[in-house]
Amino acid sequence: MSLTIKNLEAGYGQLQILYGVDLTAQDGKITVLIGPNGAGKSTVLKSIFNLCTITNGTITHEGKDITLLPTHKRLAQGISFVPQGRQIFSSMTVKENLEMGAFLTKDAKIINERMEAVLKHFPILREKLHQNAFALSGGQQQMLAIGRALMQKPKLLLLDEPSLGLAPKTMQELFAKIQQINKEGVAILMVEQNAKSACAIADEIYVLEEGKVALHGDRSILQHEKLKHIYLGGHGHS
Repeated sequence: MSLTIKNLEAGYGQLQILYGVDLTAQDGKITVLIGPNGAGKSTVLKSIFNLCTITNGTITHEGKDITLLPTHKRLAQGISFVPQGRQIFSSMTVKENLEMGAFLTKDAKIINERMEAVLKHFPILREKLHQNAFALSGGQQQMLAIGRALMQKPKLLLLDEPSLGLAPKTMQELFAKIQQINKEGVAILMVEQNAKSACAIADEIYVLEEGKVALHGDRSILQHEKLKHIYLGGHGHS
């Protein structure tokens, strides 16, 4: 069991978004979090990375309680986070961006080995290694953001809306890469607006509604009658 969340209540200052969320992201699996806008999906990821206010509940990773662990120590625990919006260092080169991802490692040999592994996943980045990141397409920037997170050699990779703003073909390519990364032993917990495509690669699916888990299961829950109601009737905060 890689990550376990129990009875999580969290939000931003006085604003509560999550109301008793229970969730597990298992080793070797792709776990997908879907739900309408404002259901609290991103807040779950931010809680795992200590980027919001946690008022109740516990988060454990590999048996260790990390609920109140500072963000940089979570990286050392083997958790990497790719926030939505492709947050890269646009005035730095692709190579420099990737190197920034390995800031916890001082060993040049290890850094080079990890970069080689990332470039195998994303060959297009090899061609653009010495270009500034702002010159990349949206899809390439997202690959760079994921590649940078992989430089930490995480056991668990958190992805927040990786397909946001990408063309359908680029999105499919990206999801294929995510599956490949998962097959190499990285557990994935992904928040995704494009429910259909995300669920196609998911082992486990959680549906959030108004800060609570409304449904949990495998791909068969996409047929669930309740799902239509959640998507058509959902509202609240992101």
